[in-house]
Amino acid sequence: EGERGRAMAEEKVAPVFGAEPVAAAGAEGDADGDEAAGVEEECAADFAPVVQLDEQEVVTGEEDEEVLFKMRAKLFRFDREGQQWKERGTGDVRLLKHKETSKIRLLMRREKTLKICMNHYVNAEVELQENVGSDRSWVWNAVDYAEGERDECVLAIRFSNTENAQAFKKEYVSACAHMKSLLASEDTADGADAAEASQPAAGDGEPEADPSAVN
Repeated sequence: EGERGRAMAEEKVAPVFGAEPVAAAGAEGDADGDEAAGVEEECAADFAPVVQLDEQEVVTGEEDEEVLFKMRAKLFRFDREGQQWKERGTGDVRLLKHKETSKIRLLMRREKTLKICMNHYVNAEVELQENVGSDRSWVWNAVDYAEGERDECVLAIRFSNTENAQAFKKEYVSACAHMKSLLASEDTADGADAAEASQPAAGDGEPEADPSAVN
């Protein structure tokens, strides 16, 4: 009975799963570690692209223009059919002056997409009108080409505060004065060209006097 009791006591203190499963778990852990290391090494491999793509330069048409004014704003267009204002986009409104022709245009692109939502030359005859009930927005008539086609429309622009709205108006008025003087100089040049073209060339009309014939 004493030997039997000692055997039973030994059975009670022995681990349920024994020592070998613990060792096996450790072996599995080592195996998993080796496998993870192998995956990391595989992911760290450098693969060269099959096709090499050259960087393409995007031409926006603004490369030959000088930025005279730039301010974030929200643009609206009046829908005559629905008799309501519709938002065209939010972004930076800019006054751009061409370096060769000196003409100034209003250009605005939507944020993120950069799609054009306003694009037209400054008309010296068009004044900004205050929007009813707001001191930070302006309304004006325009012939716009944002969609690539001629669009006679009424536009409105709203700024974040009165100061920004007044700064835009100041630059717009200055641009109108510039465009007016530019058109006047073009008309003068066209008139001079027309007058010169109307003058008869040598040999036309009455013959020139022969100096040798004058006594």
